[in-house]
Amino acid sequence: MTTLKDHVRGMVNFVHYFDGDLWYCTETNFLFPVPISDIGNAKFMATDRAMLFMRYIRKHMELIGEEA
Repeated sequence: MTTLKDHVRGMVNFVHYFDGDLWYCTETNFLFPVPISDIGNAKFMATDRAMLFMRYIRKHMELIGEEA
């Protein structure tokens, strides 16, 4: 099973926007949402360091029942 530590290594890539969420994918092919309501005035890039998204990755792992 892939762990949170595995997911936050490397980079994430923006995949699409749907229903108030920016969806990103890690290098381990883990797809997770970032609610635009959390963004405020922050800049979200098409590609960024996965470590910066740990909060969202962990939250989605818990939601879908993967081990965090």
